[in-house]
Amino acid sequence: MKQHFLMFATYNAWANQQVYDAASGLTKDEFTRDVGAFFKSMRGTLNHLLVADKIWLKRFTGEGDAPAALDTILYIDFPKLRVAREMEDKRLVDWIGSQSEKALAGRFTYMTVTDMRTVSQRVAPALAHLFNHQTHHRGQAHTILTVLGKEAPTLDLIYFQRTEEGRAFA
Repeated sequence: MKQHFLMFATYNAWANQQVYDAASGLTKDEFTRDVGAFFKSMRGTLNHLLVADKIWLKRFTGEGDAPAALDTILYIDFPKLRVAREMEDKRLVDWIGSQSEKALAGRFTYMTVTDMRTVSQRVAPALAHLFNHQTHHRGQAHTILTVLGKEAPTLDLIYFQRTEEGRAFA
């Protein structure tokens, strides 16, 4: 199980880098333009992904800050957002790498953000949700790039597994 989640954490960091590389060419207007996505713009979408990861990592580790709203804009400036994304991706990879199989199979308890309920669940399904959530919203970022007439990156897991970084997991 640990190897499986370490693969997804590494893939997640790689895929985020691909999206950020593609988004780095956007003008300020393109970055902030409401194109009808769930979080409206590329800025809103990328901030939401960082917000959600911060919330989940706070739940898993008890450390770090956790924004109080899912639509929080943590960073207006793209370069600062990118640095924060890279730090959070490293934090996730490092945390999973530090966990035992027993810990990943265990349970944890946390408070929800949207309706302030206490939830207890197993770690593994929550991690699966975290990575699925990232993939879902990266798909929206991919669409935003396409709508803006930009080249969108290939983000398939199998493509990652064929890279030098991903071969360790293939």
